[in-house]
Amino acid sequence: MYDCVYLYMTHQKSRPSQTITIHKQKCQRCGKAKLITDTQSGEIFCGECGFVFSERIEDSGPEHRNFMDGSQDSRRVGAGTTLSRHDMGLATIINPTNIDSTGKALSPYMKSTINRLRLWDSRSQAHKSSDRNFRLAFNYLDRLKDKLAISDAIVEKTAYIYRKAIEKGIVRGRSIQSLLAASLYAACRDAETPRTLRDIEDASNIKRKEIFKCYRVLVEKLDLKIPLVDSVQCISRIGNELKVSEKTKRYGMKILSDFQKTGKAAGKSPTGLAATTLYLACVKMGEHRSQKQVSKAANITEVTIRNRLADIRNTLNLSDSNRQQNSEETK
Repeated sequence: MYDCVYLYMTHQKSRPSQTITIHKQKCQRCGKAKLITDTQSGEIFCGECGFVFSERIEDSGPEHRNFMDGSQDSRRVGAGTTLSRHDMGLATIINPTNIDSTGKALSPYMKSTINRLRLWDSRSQAHKSSDRNFRLAFNYLDRLKDKLAISDAIVEKTAYIYRKAIEKGIVRGRSIQSLLAASLYAACRDAETPRTLRDIEDASNIKRKEIFKCYRVLVEKLDLKIPLVDSVQCISRIGNELKVSEKTKRYGMKILSDFQKTGKAAGKSPTGLAATTLYLACVKMGEHRSQKQVSKAANITEVTIRNRLADIRNTLNLSDSNRQQNSEETK
């Protein structure tokens, strides 16, 4: 039973924004079972006589709820920690509004004190050169994330690789942007996300040659095990750019699978193979896409497509009708 606080009040109708909970316990004053909890005002009172049992209650609801397993997670937590922030999300933040807990404005003396505390708090979060480096790099990573439409898992992997590079001292003599772009490319390769060097070059405005130099250093110094690029995922990405049907994509995957089984796909560019097989599938399915359109969507040259066309034709023995269709489409 609640501790009694001898305070009387007039029962008023609750506002629409209030959260009301009705209990089955009886009132100690009038003996009727209409105890009401108002979570907005923090009061527990009787709905009949207005007798207040408690003026202040703690919020028992969780600030974080977990809906994955169907249960409610009662841990009181804030934002999760992340490697993509210079302080991993563990730093304190002083509220920029100059009001106290009751909502009143601060006095001039207290306002100057709080401003001084904010200044020292911001300085303490980036007092080392590595912290300033991380702050610049991860702000740049946020912009690349929006331009390339990558997932949070790729961002976390990029931040992890970049932090390892800082520990090894690889950043010396190299720009922050180029090393971060190389870390992002390595993370995309590791997660088998179809993002080419040219995509990252366009998004970061850094030359592809400089990004690849940093990428080679990362692979060598950090001993990264990078898997090969999957050409099937490249077909999906290029097909989405060209807006072709799913049937055409699957036929292109079949041509690519047949060509890979011959063993002659080794050493060939995965993007070039994907673009070429998708072009052949478009010709077979009657979806007219020129070599110029396919090369633009795949960020490769038309010469690459024509060279791969000759290899695939000679290996898979495509019919003359298909060759004639290809020549007409090229014209």
